[in-house]
Amino acid sequence: MQKNKFIVNTGIRFPVIMAPMFLVSNEPMVKAAIDNGIMGTFPTLNYRQKDELAGVLERLNDYKLDKPGNYGVNLIVQKTNVLYEQHLKVCAQFKVPFYITSLGNPRQVVDVASSYGGIVYSDITNLKHAEKALKEGSHGFVAVGQGAGGHAGPNPLQVLIPALKREFPNVPVIAAGGISNGLGILSAMVLGADGVSIGTRFIACTEATVNEEYKLSLIQSSMDDIVMTTRLSGTPCSVVNTPYAQKIGLDQNWLEKILSNNSLTRKWFKILVQLRGMKRLEQSIKPGNYSNLWSAGKSVEFINDILTCKEIINRLETEYYIEKERLNQKLF
Repeated sequence: MQKNKFIVNTGIRFPVIMAPMFLVSNEPMVKAAIDNGIMGTFPTLNYRQKDELAGVLERLNDYKLDKPGNYGVNLIVQKTNVLYEQHLKVCAQFKVPFYITSLGNPRQVVDVASSYGGIVYSDITNLKHAEKALKEGSHGFVAVGQGAGGHAGPNPLQVLIPALKREFPNVPVIAAGGISNGLGILSAMVLGADGVSIGTRFIACTEATVNEEYKLSLIQSSMDDIVMTTRLSGTPCSVVNTPYAQKIGLDQNWLEKILSNNSLTRKWFKILVQLRGMKRLEQSIKPGNYSNLWSAGKSVEFINDILTCKEIINRLETEYYIEKERLNQKLF
């Protein structure tokens, strides 16, 4: 039987990525992932102060020794990320074992990681993106489909994953979007995925330092309460449909669209939009804030409680094997 490349290459026990979530993922959450045998990741942009990222990476490198899980970082490789070059240099210094690249060409990250044996997967939403990422050296794909939190893709995983495995049969594929329980993990694996990325479920954990209102909103929301907005970064992003989200609108106005598409203003306006979006999100996670702009995916439909990361991971694994046995009984 062919071994799971994702597990073999990363050294984890169970093929789940705790997805990198802007302003949510933190060191205790990643350490809990390492303790419990999965891949814990975080965006480097969560650590924007001088020497902050270096300190986290140094501690995680020491912590992961002789543990069943591993850790990685998410790098926005788009030119609008003004900290990209600086953060990549720090990641290279501490030999980060696993990278997820987003919104751009992964080549520079691949070259850095390959110099010491690091692994690079790239976020993709379609076959064209996947082909480009593979040509630039990516070792695997994070297939971001409909229902994902953050920058969701337009294609359902039921189509995207089998298409990727047909076109690139030897490339590991991670399914991302709408997964928050064991049945979701099993369904992705049946489609051909080598693992899954789960984000929204881990926002509702005790280790997350976001405000309780944010966590409770995930419990109280259904899949129909998640909407797409371009107001945060210019790229469609999934958020809870709060009164504040409705107030600022879900789409860019006519002037913003012009500035976003004009060749002379596009780069600088995108930087401005993303900085504004980051500040809005940062305010939204603070206690007592009423400008509630909360990122989340359609998997809120299945979130009913706030648990520790360990409890969430144990439940995911238990549910996965229960559902796997149930499927076997149905088929045979």
